[in-house]
Amino acid sequence: SHVSLRSYFLMSNLNRRRFLTQSAVVSITAIGSAKMVHQSTAAETAASPNEQLGVCIAGLNGRGGEHIRGFTKDKRTKIVAIVDVDANVAKRRAQEIAKKQGTAPEVYTDVRKALENKAIDILSVATPNHWHALMGVWALQAGKDLYLEKPISHNIHEGRALVAAADKYERVFQTGTQCRSSQAMIDMVKYIEEGHIGECNFARGLCYKRRKSIGALGDYPVPEEIDFELWTGPATVTQPRSTRKNFHYDWHWQRHYGNGDLGNQGPHQTDVARWGLGLNRHPNSILSYGGRLGYQAERKDPKYVDAGDTANTEVSIYDYGDKTIVFETRGLDVSESSGPEIDKIFGRNKNDQNRIGVIFYGSKGIAAQLQYHHGVALDKDLNVVKDFKTDDVGDAHFSNFIGACVSRDRARVNADAMTGHLSAAVSHLGNISYYLGEKNRVPVEKIEETIAGLKSHDDNAETLKRTVEHLTANGVDLEVTPLSLGPQLKFDPETERFIGNDDANALLTREYRPGFEVPSADKV
Repeated sequence: SHVSLRSYFLMSNLNRRRFLTQSAVVSITAIGSAKMVHQSTAAETAASPNEQLGVCIAGLNGRGGEHIRGFTKDKRTKIVAIVDVDANVAKRRAQEIAKKQGTAPEVYTDVRKALENKAIDILSVATPNHWHALMGVWALQAGKDLYLEKPISHNIHEGRALVAAADKYERVFQTGTQCRSSQAMIDMVKYIEEGHIGECNFARGLCYKRRKSIGALGDYPVPEEIDFELWTGPATVTQPRSTRKNFHYDWHWQRHYGNGDLGNQGPHQTDVARWGLGLNRHPNSILSYGGRLGYQAERKDPKYVDAGDTANTEVSIYDYGDKTIVFETRGLDVSESSGPEIDKIFGRNKNDQNRIGVIFYGSKGIAAQLQYHHGVALDKDLNVVKDFKTDDVGDAHFSNFIGACVSRDRARVNADAMTGHLSAAVSHLGNISYYLGEKNRVPVEKIEETIAGLKSHDDNAETLKRTVEHLTANGVDLEVTPLSLGPQLKFDPETERFIGNDDANALLTREYRPGFEVPSADKV
């Protein structure tokens, strides 16, 4: 059980962790103050090999490569172990790490075995979303510090458990939302806070990111080199085979494992939106509309069924009372359908028509995140008045986390567990409204009527109009495949429960397989 596992980890790591903490205190005292340690980046990165923190990376395919780069580049850390359920990926990454740092890591298939390794101080997780929270809770119970990719959870229940576990075991926790360590974004948010764009109570997040069909829903064999039992982990087993053709990555678009682009790309931008608006709480209400649309037109087959079941077109409206966030997800081509205002803010680039960022609307002007390392301030006529730029956003985020681990100062991280929980919850809440209304396919006029009555700082009708124009430009016939309209859900930010909606509350968690349950916050 998770209780006995926790007890074992705590007993086996107690003395070692006490020694590490005491060593950190001695280092701070010797220099003179904790503040000086925080500012002494050069001294920290010059740590001798004997003082390196041992890192275990779980999930090596895709994003895991960036974790390898981040931890091998920083001399304060050494990758001593890796975990992956794909034997081929594990072998390839172990060889890559050996070339980078001179020694090969130990290779594990099961993260529970890895966490028994006393040489591991940090677990860094880049697995599929459905594994994030359980691996995180196990690592925190084992006395490890934790770098956890976004979204840190697959649902709100899991996010709250991680916040509780990080606090209970007093471990350093960093969410993988790198923009929090981007000096460009830090400067832009400060610019907004200082009032340079005037009163600002509305932000629009954009994920206009081309996503082609992942292939027809079908019955595909799981690759032989994958331990499917461990890959499935906390999720229930739907069948012994895969329903998608590309086993890796395309799980993002199946809600049993992923959270769609609202929960994949979205947490980066919703995190910046919350940050710039000063929102350190959940919204009061949520409404989403959208669908998985356009692939039938691409295939010229009205009966074509894509293997994904998350929305590729989704507009979510979040009411925080005095402020509003609107997040727009578009997975179809946007080269001709972004809208003139958005095109002018983001510019036109024939090689990349994606629009990924955040627009803050103020009474005196606009501020916009254009990339992780680039933001701008504009006047009311959309002329640029200030640029915010930086480099090495990913490196800065890993460095920020490692510095907190070295100093044992949990408050030093730029994206702690609560930050990760609140930003992941934005995605979860938006998806819950969409999932509940998925079968409620309605004409555009019905959506117009519904959103006209919402409390919002956005021109909801104009946003819907741009969305419809985008779909039409991609050959979507909304009379044949109408948009789905989710319910407006009232949410209590304190209790983290929906008000008067049992169906919505049921989606705050999920069914877990025996032995892979994510415990509630009071039982971590």
